[in-house]
Amino acid sequence: MTRVVRVARFGGPEVLEFESVEIGDPAPRQVRLRQTAVGLNFIDVYERTGLYPNPLPCGLGREAAGVVEAVGSAVRDLKVGDRVAYVLDQSGAYAEARLVPADRVVKLPARVSDEVAAATMLKGLTAQFLLRRTYRVRKGDFVLIHAAAGGVGSIAVQWARHLGARVIGVVGNPQKAELARSRGADHVLLTTEDLVARVREITDRQGVAVVYDSVGKDTFFASLDCLRPLGMMVTFGNASGPVPPIAPLELSKRGSLFLTRPTLFHYIARRADLVKAARELFDLLEQGVITAHIGQRHALGDVALAHRELEARRTTGSSVLLP
Repeated sequence: MTRVVRVARFGGPEVLEFESVEIGDPAPRQVRLRQTAVGLNFIDVYERTGLYPNPLPCGLGREAAGVVEAVGSAVRDLKVGDRVAYVLDQSGAYAEARLVPADRVVKLPARVSDEVAAATMLKGLTAQFLLRRTYRVRKGDFVLIHAAAGGVGSIAVQWARHLGARVIGVVGNPQKAELARSRGADHVLLTTEDLVARVREITDRQGVAVVYDSVGKDTFFASLDCLRPLGMMVTFGNASGPVPPIAPLELSKRGSLFLTRPTLFHYIARRADLVKAARELFDLLEQGVITAHIGQRHALGDVALAHRELEARRTTGSSVLLP
């Protein structure tokens, strides 16, 4: 029997419940994993509260790392004992063991630990598509990254600096500001500052090439006003709530801006894209270009506490659950 986390109704952390289930053997194109580390992300909160509703009852969690325990009859490139990681568009990673489609699993290099993989599959691959595909960051670009001390933000800061960008990070308190600076941010602003005025000052009134905004409602229009003409607004999260409706004319008035709301799973729908992105991420982790800061480790049994800390923004870097 395997212990899993289930949600029977939408609500606060108190709705997280544990069940013991029998997961059985893998189908022909599946593998069964004994999970060693599970990533915690804001999308888990959105699904728990019903902002992103799933049919109930449902599991939570999109990313994890572990060891292959069994392989389906049609699986050829994985074997029992392989260390692997995954990120899925279906929830259910909060578990001691799990059946996973084999084509969604990637092998881990020896120098990338299970905890680091679990902490970076969703967040690291998100940073990869944001900086390398949604807007391809170039040397000398000014980029603005919200939540720069968070899971995606801290990886994106390091990656953007590696690409030669001039990084402006936004954080919630002085402690997080120090973390963002340690990750390579050239300028760090607090959420209490006048964001638009400070960005215009830093960029000699030109504005930034791209804004990566995971906060949502509270920062959306200020982020638009930080862009240079023809700049790109990338809204990819709703930590403060969903972005309000916007008329396309607002983009024209602010300088013929581009606006996109991308999702990781569209970018890695093809296995070739998943493998390529994961290889790029793992290479930078192995080289030390990107350091995955795991600020919080919780036993799987303490998942409610982990959710409370995440929602209260008392976390830095990534959080992992340990089955």
